[in-house]
Order: sequence, then C-alpha cells, then structure tokens
Amino acid sequence: MSRDKSVAMTGAQARRIWLRAQRLDTAAPFGDGPQAVPAAVEHLGYVQIDTINVIERCHHHILWSRIPAYRRAHLHQAQSVDKTVFEYWTHALSYVPTKDFRFFIPDMRLHRREGHKWFATVKPADLRKVLRLLRTEGALTIRDIDDDVLVDKEHLWASRKPSKRALQLAFYTGAVTVSERSGMLKTYELMQRHFGWDRPPKAATRGEVSTYLLDRALRAQGVVSLDSICHLDAPAKPGVRRVIEARVRRNELLPVALDGAGKQEHWARPDVLEAAGAPQMVHILSPFDPLMIQRKRTELFFGYGHRFEAYVPKEKRIFGYFALPVLAGDDIVAALDLKTDRKRRKLLMQKWNWIGKRPRKDLKRRIEEELHRFERFQLAD
Repeated sequence: MSRDKSVAMTGAQARRIWLRAQRLDTAAPFGDGPQAVPAAVEHLGYVQIDTINVIERCHHHILWSRIPAYRRAHLHQAQSVDKTVFEYWTHALSYVPTKDFRFFIPDMRLHRREGHKWFATVKPADLRKVLRLLRTEGALTIRDIDDDVLVDKEHLWASRKPSKRALQLAFYTGAVTVSERSGMLKTYELMQRHFGWDRPPKAATRGEVSTYLLDRALRAQGVVSLDSICHLDAPAKPGVRRVIEARVRRNELLPVALDGAGKQEHWARPDVLEAAGAPQMVHILSPFDPLMIQRKRTELFFGYGHRFEAYVPKEKRIFGYFALPVLAGDDIVAALDLKTDRKRRKLLMQKWNWIGKRPRKDLKRRIEEELHRFERFQLAD
C-alpha cells in the first residue's frame, strides 16, 4: 500500500488522538449509574478480565478509570440482570457487548468442530455430564459438582476437576456462558436460556468479522495498525487488510506516517485528525487497561515500556510486583507498585517509580489526590 499520500503525525498528536478515543481525556465520558457500564464496554469494544487482586481486579479498575462513580454492582447488573455484556475471548478473556455476539459465533463454531487446544483432553462423557446437569438442575458453579474424580494438572492454571475443564470447553463452543460472577467464582448457564433466545443471532461472515475488528479499533484507538487491530490474532490480518485497502481507495481512511514507526503502517479516519487538545487529567491505570495491554504500541506512542513483573523473581523486579502506570495529561510519568490491605483497610505504597525524569513536585500533589480517590474505590463495598 503506497505511503506517498500519508499524513505525517508526531508522537504527541498520536497520543492525544488515542487518549481521546479511549475517553481518558475527559471526566465521566459515559455518565454515571448502571447504564455507564454497557456504554463504556460498547465504546471500548472489550474490557479484559484477570484474576490478580493485590488491588481491585482489572475489569473493575478499567471501568472505574472512565466512570468515576463506578460501583462493582453496576457490572453485575450489566452481566446478570440486563445482560448487555457477556464474557468471551478477544485477545484474552473479556467483557464484550452483547450486541456484538454474532461476531464471535464463527470462533464458537470452530471450537465446536475442532475443539480447543487448551482442553483437548476433555472427555465427551464429562462434557455430556455438565450439559445434562445444566439442563436438569439449572445454572451452577463448579462448587456444585462434588463427584469428580480428580486428575493431575496439565499446567499451572489448570483445574484438577474434569467437570471444570468440560465447562470451560462448553464456554468456548458457545454452549454455555458465564451468567454471574462472585469474585472469580463463575456461575455457568446454558447460553440460550441465559439470554432467553428461541434461536441465537445469525453468525457474522468472515468479511463482517474483519469489518467489525477494524471499526472496533478505529473507535477505541483512533490511529490503528494491523498489529493493533488484530492483537494476538495474526490469522485475522489478511481479511482486515482487504477492508482497509478498500476504505483507503474510497478516501474513508488515510495512511498515517507516524514518527518512529518505521515501516509499520498506520491509518486513521479523516475526522480524527483534527487537532486534539492536551488532556489535563491524572489516571492511575491498570496494566491491563486497553491503553497499556499492547506493550509495543504503548512504547511507540508514549516512549514508555511497561514492565509486568508479577511473575518475575523479586530480586529482578524494577517497578515492583504489580506496578500501575500513572497517566498525567498525555504523558506516563510514574509507575506505582500498590497493594490493598483489606484487613486493615489501607492502600499500601510499595514503591513509587518516576518515569524518565527526576521527581516532579508539581505532579506529586495531583497524583496523591488521585491516590486518595483510588483508595476509596479499593475499599468501597
């Protein structure tokens, strides 16, 4: 694809466009109350789920960063009552808008036909067992199944319960969904019964999936590359590239020559190239935030290489066990290793790392103010 007509873009311009797309440049961009959660998930396209809870788990943290009045019960309502979001795999396990369900059906059908590499040892009898229990007894958690003969773990995160592996496989095939969470304890339910469908939505075609992936990225990233659109999904790249090329020919997308990107191609809609003002807000972000999870992209745009060191030996850590990047305006200025002491109801500062510059007294006060708000979020019921 020719770069002759590319729009030149500085790193500062790209950062501001991305921050605007991520809705991190304004307070309460989705409003407040329960309806803010599905609005945020719809705009972002997905919100990653993770188990680490030295501070509040990342799915709550990501939403709180964009919904100042966020409450955990709001996500529960969206998932279990209103059913406007559901769990499925994007680049990781995530909350996804229910209105986008049809774009995930092709992957569900693929797992139905070919299985899943993580659950290749699931026995058909175990799968039939959990589906029979769901049909006859209703929604259940793995704790409701107490007659399993335990097996050896296949890897560190595997379960010894054959029924749990069977439920997980049924989840990926789309036979069941997670209807509710209590902490990280999942309640499983038959997919169609959970949503009350007589029949599921019509599956998207591969071409429609490619269009969906591009539109999702354009909405949430502003300036995109094939890597950022198809994060950890290389097989999707040829289809997405075809959609990009068609839009470039129609002048709906413009090639962008981004400072420091070398040969990596980027694109943007013409309307997002309007000058974006420098944001002024301070955010304490999750390392799984959409702004952070694509590490190479974050380093290209911000000049900041985040280190996730939870699985690094203590003596080799630089930032700390679970360092949280601090965004101030359009710059990542610090990484704070925090821990919530729930018993003593305190937020503990393990280590404060300034990024790139000497300690900045002008920012320290603003960051401390945000830390007080962050602590209130951590300790709220």
